[in-house]
Amino acid sequence: MNIDPNKWGVIYNPKAGTRKAQKRWKEIKEYIESKNVDFDYVQSEGFGTVEVLARSYASEGYRTIVVVGGDGALNDAINGILTSTAENVSDIAIGIIPNGIGNDFARFWNINLDYKEAVDWIINNRRKKIDVGYCSYFDAHKHERRYFLNALNIGLGARIVKISDQTKRFWGIKSISFLAALFLIFFERKLYRMHLKINDEHVRGRIMTVCIGNANGYGQTPNAVPYNGWLDVSVIYRPEPLQLISGLWMLLQGRILNHKVVKPYRTKMVRVYKARNASADVDGRILPNHYPLEVGILSEAITLIIPN
Repeated sequence: MNIDPNKWGVIYNPKAGTRKAQKRWKEIKEYIESKNVDFDYVQSEGFGTVEVLARSYASEGYRTIVVVGGDGALNDAINGILTSTAENVSDIAIGIIPNGIGNDFARFWNINLDYKEAVDWIINNRRKKIDVGYCSYFDAHKHERRYFLNALNIGLGARIVKISDQTKRFWGIKSISFLAALFLIFFERKLYRMHLKINDEHVRGRIMTVCIGNANGYGQTPNAVPYNGWLDVSVIYRPEPLQLISGLWMLLQGRILNHKVVKPYRTKMVRVYKARNASADVDGRILPNHYPLEVGILSEAITLIIPN
C-alpha cells in the first residue's frame, strides 16, 4: 500500500478510569485538523489492541505513528512496530501525545499533558534515533521477545510500578502514588533469591528488586538515557524500615544510586538465571514467569519525534 510519507497514523488509547475520554480525543482531533495535518486514526478497544494497530500501521507503510496514551500504550506500539513487516523499521517516527496514567517516558523528554504543545512538536518533526531494550525468554513452546523503552523491573519494583499506577487513578500525583505504594508494601520488604550475570560479574543472593533501565526506570536508574547504547542496572538489597523511607525519598529526588543498599551497573547485557517467585514487568506490562531471561539493548532501533 502506498501511503503518503507525511501522513500520520494516529492511535488513540483512552485514558483509563475517566469519563472524559471521548471529550479529550475530540479536542485533540479538532486541534490536529485545525493544523491541516493529513492523518488516519483508530481507537484501541482494550488491552493488547494498540500493539495490533501499530503493527498494522507500520506494515501498511505509515512512516509517522502517533500514540495518544501512556507508557503502556507506548510500549505496545513499539512492540507492534518492531514485529511488523515494514521495511527500515528504525526510520518509522513515533510521536507521543501523553494521555495515560503513567507518562514517565514522555516526561523524560519534557513532553507534558498539553496536547496542543505535543501536536505542534510532532508537526515540527524534530527526530532522534533512540535505543530500545529487549527481554528474551522461552515460554516452554517457543522463544519470545518483548521490547521496552523505559525499564524492566524484577521483584518488588514490578509491584511498586503496578500499585503506583493503580493509585494514580485516585491521586493523580506521582509522588503521592509512590508514597501510597510504599505504605501498602511497608511491612513486607520481601526478598527474592536471584542469580544474575551483569558484565562479567555473577550477582547472587537475596535481593529485593532489580531495575534494568533504558531510560530513568521510574527513578530507579536516574542516569540512564535511551541514546547511548547502554543499559543502567540498579540492584537493591534489603533495607531496614527507616532506610526504606529514606530510599523512597531519594528515589523521588533522583538520588537513589546514593543509597547504601543500592548497587549500580552499566552494561550491554543482563542474564537473569533465577529470580524465584519474583514478578517481572517491562514498562508496566507484567511478563510471564519464564526464567532465565536475557535482557539487552538495540542501539538506535527506532526514531522518536522530540520537543523543539
